[in-house]
Amino acid sequence: MFMHKSVLLYETVDMLSVKKDGIYVDCTLGGGGHAYEVCMRLDKGRLIGIDQDRDAIEAASRKLSTFASKVDIVHDNYSNIKAVLDMLNINMVDGIYLDLGVSSHQLDSIKRGFSYMHDAPLDMRMDMRFKKTAADIVNKYDEARLYSIIKNYGEDIFAKNIAKHIVLNRAKKRIETTGELVEIIKAAIPMRMQVKGGHPAKRTFQAIRIELNAELEVLENSLDRMIELLKPGGRLVVITFHSLEDRIVKQIFRKNENPCICPRDFPICVCKKKVWEEF
Repeated sequence: MFMHKSVLLYETVDMLSVKKDGIYVDCTLGGGGHAYEVCMRLDKGRLIGIDQDRDAIEAASRKLSTFASKVDIVHDNYSNIKAVLDMLNINMVDGIYLDLGVSSHQLDSIKRGFSYMHDAPLDMRMDMRFKKTAADIVNKYDEARLYSIIKNYGEDIFAKNIAKHIVLNRAKKRIETTGELVEIIKAAIPMRMQVKGGHPAKRTFQAIRIELNAELEVLENSLDRMIELLKPGGRLVVITFHSLEDRIVKQIFRKNENPCICPRDFPICVCKKKVWEEF
């Protein structure tokens, strides 16, 4: 069973300022918790739910079955939001929201290989239709590339040593499971840091998951498109869980608030970038 507690449920839906006849897009449908609350506030409105995880699609379909007449559920990545809306003959919407990162269901599903707390195949795919897995990253990326993703996506100060240990160990035997990877990471981090720094594998697992599912790339490439799909007065709400996501969202929001790229000392705007008006 797909179990997932919706984070910031009422805060998120309240921020959308749901109109009874509005059209809203849940880009990370999950178990349908946020979507259910949105549907409770709709009358003649419509909700489009998108998720790349087949388990989420099935769970949300069950949860939202009461609202079937006003809900469209699509198995896809939210990066394809424009194509999804085109398919449904929708040009613009009143609100879009995203709950980023890995879901509690994905972490609790041992066979999915997201968790460093259980021994399982190194998978970590959010979309099981993809062939590439976490094992491919761990066993095929060269040391420099492993170091780069662990440092940049995991923000781990021991990234260099972790990458080195991964390469040394896979030379002896292919790394197949989360348990094997955890032990390799532990060996690369001083014991004193393991005691006070939380689980030693947390940051590396985050980095590999982000790399495999192109999470930051998809986010960065999608937000401008989402803003363009909003009706005047429409709202985009994003729940982030770490500094990398947060930084991307804030930068793109700031850029769209004031897109002018003219030097500050120019008396008038000559770049012709449109400044968003308040509605």
